[in-house]
Amino acid sequence: MHPSHHARSDPDRPAYIMAASGTVVTYGELEERSLRCAQLLRGLGLRSGDGIAICMDNNPRYFEICWAAQRSGLYYTAISNKLTAPEVDYIIRDSGARVLFLSASERPIAGDLAAALGDEVERFAVDGSIDGYHDYETTCARFPAEALSDESAGTDFLYSSGTTGRPKGIRVALRGGSPEEMSPLTQLLASLYGFDRDTIYLSPAPLYHAAPLRFSMSVQRFGGTVVVMERFDAAWALGLLEHYRVTHSQWVPTMFVRMLKLPAAERERHDLSHHRIAIHAAAPCPQDIKRAMIDWWGPIIHEYYAGSEGNGLCAINSTEWLAHPGSVGRPVFGVPHILDDDGHELPAGAEGTIYFSDGVEFVYHNDPAKTAESRTPQGWTTLGDIGFLDADRFLYLTDRKANMIISGGVNIYPQETENLLITHPRVLDVAVFGVPDPDFGEAVKAVVQPIDMRETGPAFERELIDWCRARLSHIKCPKSIDFTAELPRHATGKLYKRLLRDRYRGLPDSRIV
Repeated sequence: MHPSHHARSDPDRPAYIMAASGTVVTYGELEERSLRCAQLLRGLGLRSGDGIAICMDNNPRYFEICWAAQRSGLYYTAISNKLTAPEVDYIIRDSGARVLFLSASERPIAGDLAAALGDEVERFAVDGSIDGYHDYETTCARFPAEALSDESAGTDFLYSSGTTGRPKGIRVALRGGSPEEMSPLTQLLASLYGFDRDTIYLSPAPLYHAAPLRFSMSVQRFGGTVVVMERFDAAWALGLLEHYRVTHSQWVPTMFVRMLKLPAAERERHDLSHHRIAIHAAAPCPQDIKRAMIDWWGPIIHEYYAGSEGNGLCAINSTEWLAHPGSVGRPVFGVPHILDDDGHELPAGAEGTIYFSDGVEFVYHNDPAKTAESRTPQGWTTLGDIGFLDADRFLYLTDRKANMIISGGVNIYPQETENLLITHPRVLDVAVFGVPDPDFGEAVKAVVQPIDMRETGPAFERELIDWCRARLSHIKCPKSIDFTAELPRHATGKLYKRLLRDRYRGLPDSRIV
């Protein structure tokens, strides 16, 4: 169950297709390129347990680098190409990556990143040249397409949210076995969604996200074909489903919204008869949107609830969801428990913090305090989400991680934005949180307490937004800012952000849309 097997048995079979360019990479080509890259990494002195970082757009070289690391016993950290140079630098340093692969499309941050990293990290430009970076393709061509003598299984080392405002690395121990050993995720996808050699999988999201990367690489373990969209477009996605006779796909709710808003003629003109499984996750899906998708595509819609931490997973199909609307499913692995603030387990229907037992062991890299906070004395772990179980053990979410904003399936850490805004000379206090957005699920909202209320208005709002955008990646910056004479803080200094969120949602008795 590895691309190398399919390269031997069917080298001309497409491993993946880049949707915009039509570039086809066969299993034979993927194998040759990943072998050369693995030899390059060994040549740089990387050994089992070391790490690399990948900051790239969706391009034909992404998978070969990941597979090279996977067969070399390395950790590979995929980083959003939407981040600023300091943000990328932080993740590289925190992860301990010794090599960076940066696509030529990221030239705007390349210079600052090179200056920050200095000689500590080897840097390669992919799919083009960048001053101060080695040319990846030219360098790789110098190495033989031969298997390493000490191949072992590596794994991804991805970053998730952190209450301190910085993303946190989720590190799992390397298994140390053969790269060809079947992974737990591969087994899960086979049993849950029927992934196999005949799978044609549409991946419409950035590969730096956990699910698109892991699902795509799992398809390649089976010998299926991944169709990679370089960017998402609703009409184009429907056309690709038809053109490539896609069998499986994965989405975030924002994409459902965009497709549903297309003209009826556009939505109805495509033959989607080969489309058997459409999976969604990453953000809450409004019930009306999900019902509309089931009405349109039929009962092929599947949802799962899990985190990059891998401590548990619940899943639900269309039939189950229609009987339990709003649920995210029953456990597939890990056992969910609902606990109150004192750690007592709650009965069916009672709301509390969601914990899982019997899941995968993980730690938050370089953050033992956060790791400890995520655990109960008996070792159960939580992502910080709030919900309840019904009598049939279906799980429902009624709140999310305390301050997380999920916009278009992307996790945004509001503390980082708050920490920046509070440094503005005319800002006294600030709260950043998510508000409902019809396209992205949530949008970033800031409420600012200025030093002088007489300065409030559109001009100051625009100034603060521009000030943020000059210092932080745009996705983390507020789309709008309101002003208030005082934020709702307790005498101890604790900010009651929930009061603000609920006020803007217009749902005083509910904390989720």
